[in-house]
Amino acid sequence: MSQLLEPFREAYRNMELLPLLTETALKKFWVEYGTETIEELEQLVEDSPSGDSKIIFAGHRGCGKSTLLAQFGRRMADKYFVVFFSISDSIEMSDVNHINILFAIAVRLMEEAEKQKIKIKPSIKEQFYKWFAKHTRTEIEESQAGVGVGFDLFKIISGKLKADATIRDEIKQEFNRKISDLIARINEIAAVVQGASQKEILVIIDDLDKIDLGVVRQVFEENVKSLFQPNIRVIFTVPISALREVRMAGTLTTETNNQIVIMPVSKLFKQGERYINNSEPISEAIAMLTDVMYKRISRDLIEPEVVKKIIIYSGGVLRELVRITNQCCRICLRLIRRKPDDLDIKINAEVLQEAITNISIDFDTRIGNADYELLQQTYQFFTPNDPKEQRFLDLLHGLYVLEYRNAKLWYDVHPIVTEILQRKGKL
Repeated sequence: MSQLLEPFREAYRNMELLPLLTETALKKFWVEYGTETIEELEQLVEDSPSGDSKIIFAGHRGCGKSTLLAQFGRRMADKYFVVFFSISDSIEMSDVNHINILFAIAVRLMEEAEKQKIKIKPSIKEQFYKWFAKHTRTEIEESQAGVGVGFDLFKIISGKLKADATIRDEIKQEFNRKISDLIARINEIAAVVQGASQKEILVIIDDLDKIDLGVVRQVFEENVKSLFQPNIRVIFTVPISALREVRMAGTLTTETNNQIVIMPVSKLFKQGERYINNSEPISEAIAMLTDVMYKRISRDLIEPEVVKKIIIYSGGVLRELVRITNQCCRICLRLIRRKPDDLDIKINAEVLQEAITNISIDFDTRIGNADYELLQQTYQFFTPNDPKEQRFLDLLHGLYVLEYRNAKLWYDVHPIVTEILQRKGKL
């Protein structure tokens, strides 16, 4: 067996496309980034004139929002009773609506209270247990108000909410007619937990930015008033493309009192400089992303100049940085099996080119002529004719187009997609 096999296996595992949610993962891989974004979130949470503010958090898929929110939740845990959860762990993503989001908040509040062993009177806990059990068809015994049983019970209830479409449909049908009853129950649970913990509540709901735009409209435009009614602080994630729609952005601005935080992509070049020969990327961004790389892969496994190339190909998006390197590790692991005696295998320019070709094919299979025109225009003018056009929003959502912010808002075509356009003679 090659001595390179295990080091590359470890790097491959480290390059999984997963956020850093556990304390162990954060300690191992965390690199300081998004400081201004964390400060902005903290200001909105801390300085809210009431305890029920609603905050919208948006950004490109893969820009590091989930990891940042997990870190933010830990940072706020000394002052607040923090409930952080991914909607994808609570509800089937194709079946998300405002009612089951609210029901998931109620479940997760109780689950976290049980996990932290918050002292709630047994009679009140039993009343909550029975209410949840009734709506999720979970059988409980009278003794389940005892210490230590509740956390397991709510794990079962969470599992049913995610896996059982019939239960989700029944919850929707019941509370669609009396949403005020569900909100009253959330407020009751929140008041009990807040009183017992002596901390105000902060709920952070991750991965709502991954739902389809049509569902986002249904949740955050058509039913936003119901969703925002509970008397607790909540941070909701939404796709960045949703904030390019005039009606949606207007609704969210009004309903949150303009409490919207957008996490920017790491800008590697100033506007237009990426296309200039021999232009140098912004050193601070390169240094931060290089740090990310070397936290996950040994320097011995990758040529230094290739690290910089991967960063530039990523467009500054953390997810893309990890995805490209993951693809490179896969190629090297195959080479190691093919040539077990070759100890010079590492991620070099040739391996990177093969990885970029593979990713290019994935990008290219999902776009057509109409998209090429939009991408050409964005490449040339740093914005399309109509940033609100649905197809452009889809390209933004799918990372074909990246949004950058400095003194002004501008767009660029993903570097790998740029090469596809060049090969096709579109640029």
